[in-house]
Amino acid sequence: MDVSQYLEIFIDETNGHLQNLSDCIMSLEKDPENMDTINEIFRAAHSLKGMAGTMGFKRMQRLTHDMENVFQEVRSGNMHVTSGLVDVLFQCLDAIDAYLENIKESSEEGTDDNEAIIQELNDILAAGTGNVPEEKKSEKTEEKPEKTEEKHSKKYLDMEFSEKEKEELKDAESKGMNIYGLTVYIQEECLLKAARAFLVFKAVEDYGNIVAYNPSSQDIEDEKFGVDFSFYLVSETSLEKILEVSKAVSEIAEVIGEKVQYSELTAAAEKKEAAEAKETAENIKIEDKNGKTAVVAVQAESAPAASKNTPAAKKSSGGKPVTNRTVRVDIEKLDALMNQVSELIIAKNSLVSIGSSSDGGVVGANSQAFHEQIEYLERITTGLHESVMKVRMVPIESVVQKFPRMIRDLSKKLNKKMELYMTGEDTELDRTVVDQIGDPLQHLLRNSADHGLENAEIRKKRGKPEAGSIHLNAFQEGNNVIIEVSDDGNGIDTENVKNKAIERGLITPEQGEALSQKEIIDFLFMPSFSMAKKISDISGRGVGLDVVKSNIEALGGDVEVKSVLGEGSKFIVRLPLTLAIIQALMVEVRGEKYAISLGSIETIEEINADEVKYVQAKEVIHIRGMVIPLIRLDQLLDCEPAESERESLTVIIVRKGDKFAGLIVDELNGQQEIVIKSLGKYINNSSKIISGATVLGDGEVALILDVNTLF
Repeated sequence: MDVSQYLEIFIDETNGHLQNLSDCIMSLEKDPENMDTINEIFRAAHSLKGMAGTMGFKRMQRLTHDMENVFQEVRSGNMHVTSGLVDVLFQCLDAIDAYLENIKESSEEGTDDNEAIIQELNDILAAGTGNVPEEKKSEKTEEKPEKTEEKHSKKYLDMEFSEKEKEELKDAESKGMNIYGLTVYIQEECLLKAARAFLVFKAVEDYGNIVAYNPSSQDIEDEKFGVDFSFYLVSETSLEKILEVSKAVSEIAEVIGEKVQYSELTAAAEKKEAAEAKETAENIKIEDKNGKTAVVAVQAESAPAASKNTPAAKKSSGGKPVTNRTVRVDIEKLDALMNQVSELIIAKNSLVSIGSSSDGGVVGANSQAFHEQIEYLERITTGLHESVMKVRMVPIESVVQKFPRMIRDLSKKLNKKMELYMTGEDTELDRTVVDQIGDPLQHLLRNSADHGLENAEIRKKRGKPEAGSIHLNAFQEGNNVIIEVSDDGNGIDTENVKNKAIERGLITPEQGEALSQKEIIDFLFMPSFSMAKKISDISGRGVGLDVVKSNIEALGGDVEVKSVLGEGSKFIVRLPLTLAIIQALMVEVRGEKYAISLGSIETIEEINADEVKYVQAKEVIHIRGMVIPLIRLDQLLDCEPAESERESLTVIIVRKGDKFAGLIVDELNGQQEIVIKSLGKYINNSSKIISGATVLGDGEVALILDVNTLF
């Protein structure tokens, strides 16, 4: 049995416990008397300690043990939760997180003992607890042996041996070796009992050889035992040493053992067999009215323990246990499955293409049956696609749950009071998108905390609450997920941003006068452009909003900013639900086929050429009270100019946030489910207006237009 097989489970479980601890400690700071929260923290710290000990991570075990000690005092009412204690506990979580990162990289926890943090915990214990009086300590000491004697017994004496085991024991004794019987009791709260047993076996086998187990070694490995197990060891080492190394394994409650003689073992076995024979002989014979005799065994009150070869009677549990119905699946396996679904959709599109071709042949003879099969295949592929997508979808909670702690830390560093309010944490996104939005959202929140919120004096003068508010709201809108990060702070001072841009030579003062508010705000998304007056570890290095923009656009999304000076700012992040398969409208421009995501399309209009107007020398159309700028895709894509101007134009009205544009195309080829394939590095796609390609049913390749970039 190898402990490393538990490593992935350990990492997942530790991540969960760390997040749970972080959330609970945040709650506890606001409500220090909440016993439910205190108990939950104690349980999580205790579980972490046990898991770390099981895996052999002694430094992590020591740190969590000291955390557990502190919470034992809080739980007992001997200590109150203060802001200083919360700070130290968060330092502990950071240290455990650092251990976990090392474990992920190298399967080792590293060499940092975190003595400073442990000393702080011990100082808090010494200063803040009412120490247990000496008389109570002595009372506890006196009670312990009595309790141990009552609860723990020499179960190794009830073991039975096979002929081979008897031979080994007899042979060892004849060579002058000691035979030790041991029963090991594991703490009831222990999570990985099999691993604990393995560590005990590993420890004692350095000093001897294990001859017999109860239950069997296989049952122990499969965790088919309660809180104790027994074994016989032959060794030349002293019993004290064997007991010492056994008890040194953490979460072992007690180890009972003694030196025995082979003759004593065989005598005990013979005595037990005789007792069983006697019990069998004490059966009661009952004669029924037909003269037949039935034998009923008398059940002894203290029946001997079942041997390891005898199946134990199972108690009725009163129903099936509730088990976790989730399965952890590697994202690469899902990617492989998604790829197969993609190929199936391409094959389906190919069949559709064949079915709609004019040269009838065999297909023409059975066209109705053929089309029915196509529809059936389409239903299956669509259903399969939706199922796979649901498996890949995860709530954004896994990303945003670390932010309340981050805002608390920023509040202390910046000396500003602030609160984070989050809604829509259960909104789901494709796993690949969720994995990459953490950094952009973190930058936006830090930006709100540092640049957005004013200090207490300014807020007071403006009649605002002393504590600033930062909101993170997530919700689904069509085929997109919207995440809004807003604050009630100063808002963006566009005049300052414009002056900074002029100072850096990005624009002239004359050009600055003609810029709109949006164009000025866009400077903030330029690389190395920062409005911070001084560089700190929070901001001012010019790395932030440019990272946000590039990361989100790489995911096929976009960022929009709304700001009112003196009232606050709102950053709106729009992300696609998935990056793999989309519903698209197929269009033609000069005979070439292109795809446009349906999620971006508002309406399709057929207009007369004379309806095109000009505003500042740019083409626009006026539809339902809106002036919409036009984009001629043939010009944008460097196509040959048309031989003659058409009388009517097909315009696809697309939307990005609250802005609209009209794309002029030659032909519409209908809606189709398409598989997005990356262009890779083969094509220099510097304009970014092409987001990928797809393979059509007839084998042709169509490029996918990125509407966000067209804007």
